[in-house]
Amino acid sequence: MNKKVKLHPDNFELECTTVWAFPRRGNWATHKSDWRGNWSPEVARNLILRYSDEGDILLDPMVGGGTTAIEAKILNRNIICSDVNDSALERTKESLKFDVENKSWQKVVKRDARDLGKAENDSVDFILTHPPYADIIKYSNGEIEEDLSNIHNLEIFANEIEKVAKELFRVLKPGKFCAILIGDTRRNKMYQPLAYRVMEKFLNVGFQLKEDIIKRQYNCKATGFWVKKSKESNFLLIMHEHLFIFQK
Repeated sequence: MNKKVKLHPDNFELECTTVWAFPRRGNWATHKSDWRGNWSPEVARNLILRYSDEGDILLDPMVGGGTTAIEAKILNRNIICSDVNDSALERTKESLKFDVENKSWQKVVKRDARDLGKAENDSVDFILTHPPYADIIKYSNGEIEEDLSNIHNLEIFANEIEKVAKELFRVLKPGKFCAILIGDTRRNKMYQPLAYRVMEKFLNVGFQLKEDIIKRQYNCKATGFWVKKSKESNFLLIMHEHLFIFQK
């Protein structure tokens, strides 16, 4: 039996600028913040409301902890949720066990985002996803061959993301939108603009860039320790991510 839960956040307002900040992590529906690296439910809600309509078919090809699926169900959007990680898929299925007063459907399947072979061309109304940032957070320990979070080399990672972008371009309907949240990192004390490498790959396959939204990061667990290191070693902490909105 499904749960009856609170379905909407308090005092929600649609974002209208290119800088977004959400200190809360979602206290409605079945949202949980213990899946490392999951995006804020308010990011997913803003995107769904801005770039899709009720009854549309959405796709999150790296669904992780299920945040996107929960918001799509609440907001009366149909969604295909996929991932290569069985734990993510099981968690998503569990998170969808609550009641809503609409007829939206949710399909949870195991697929590699680089090969959505069963999905038809031009069949999806909106794509939104939060991929791993190379191996900054690992979601498996190498046992899942298709897991992008096991890739350390940023060039290899970006090339694999281009394969994802090509598939997403294929399945998205012309004129529709694809939203990707991605962050940067440091290697050998130098800033690595991973987000812009990913952006370039999406542009390479034919997408156009509609928006570049700066999302402020909250709740970074190591912040206290790294504040001290930042001052001692003279580097700045990365506290933002890029939310790219592409259009086909």
